[in-house]
Amino acid sequence: MNHDASLARLTDCFESIAPHSLHRLSDIYTEDVCFKDPFNEVQGLPAVTRIFAHMFEQLDAPRFEITGSVLQGDQAFVTWDFRFRMKRFARDEQCIRGASHLRFAADGRAAFHRDYWDTAEELYEKLPVLGALMRALKRAARS
Repeated sequence: MNHDASLARLTDCFESIAPHSLHRLSDIYTEDVCFKDPFNEVQGLPAVTRIFAHMFEQLDAPRFEITGSVLQGDQAFVTWDFRFRMKRFARDEQCIRGASHLRFAADGRAAFHRDYWDTAEELYEKLPVLGALMRALKRAARS
């Protein structure tokens, strides 16, 4: 099966995701999808939906911008920028750059989704107190 349409549907969903559109996740993920990111490892569409709902509870104006993709057979690799504002800390817009490895099922929905991004550089270094410590550790590791 050619998964060009599967990848297009998935990237469109992510670029337009909003609290009121979380029901659309069933269009792009199988019921038993395996999902892993630096903070979560879950199986099943309800668990993945909870992760995205929590994202909207914790962050202001979160959005994904897809910056590239590669599709080979039933697998895809998608690069993205995740932009948001933290509700509890800095009010400036933040950007996490990352990538997702996806595997599509025969019906065109993703059965596997794994995100890759550097939590230290992309998140912890941007926090008020922890950021100073992380940057100092990074400098020490380089010297």
